[in-house]
Amino acid sequence: MAKRTKRLTSQEEEKDEIRINKFLSDAGVCSRREADRYVAEGKVKIDGVLAQMGSKVTKNNQVTFCDKPLKKEEKLVLIAFNKPEGIVCTTDSKDPNNIVDFIKYGMRIYPIGRLDKDSEGLILLTNHGDIVNEILRAENKHEKEYIVTVNKEINVEFLKKMSSGVQILDTITNPCKIYQIDRFSFNIVLTQGLNRQIRRMCETLEYKVVNLKRIRVMNIQLGRLKPGDYRNVTEREIEDLNKAFKLQKNN
Repeated sequence: MAKRTKRLTSQEEEKDEIRINKFLSDAGVCSRREADRYVAEGKVKIDGVLAQMGSKVTKNNQVTFCDKPLKKEEKLVLIAFNKPEGIVCTTDSKDPNNIVDFIKYGMRIYPIGRLDKDSEGLILLTNHGDIVNEILRAENKHEKEYIVTVNKEINVEFLKKMSSGVQILDTITNPCKIYQIDRFSFNIVLTQGLNRQIRRMCETLEYKVVNLKRIRVMNIQLGRLKPGDYRNVTEREIEDLNKAFKLQKNN
């Protein structure tokens, strides 16, 4: 698929010097958080010298990751992928089911957030860390929508408790939108990204998730994308992302 030249307006203005973690994310290696870990593990060098946390680089520096030279990606890649069950949202090649090797995109990309191995549906992948930060930043409260099937009949009490907040992981989940589809299935829209959140919420209320599919991230819909297939996020979708990020910054 063709690479894009359009950037998101949320991305920082180019500077003479940038932090090494941003350089790695812009080079499509990983997210900024993962970049800090790689630096700490001694996998990153600047002009042949081990990088340190907070190191800065310019366009004149030679950066290597695992002794392989890197350069910043100037073109934006942002794809929507329908993840099948069993695929793991990791860039670690040691995992035979890792999402990157499954897609075989042809250049470095990494997932924006995670979708459980046992879950399916929409996940975005990119080569630019700033997009990751904007979408995953908790305070932005960006919506993610799911269709969930459980092991027993849904009742009004279940829907009420799910929508008002459930205690998991030493916290109470934020209020959310939810409606029943049929006896065993419901649609839910979250603005949080707690670990295995929907599954944990259901388990607390003595339900077990049988199937979980994500169908939307912000304005980007899964649509008719088949399991295992991916597509470029459209220019219109990128424009709408820009508007959402700009609105968030102005609030």
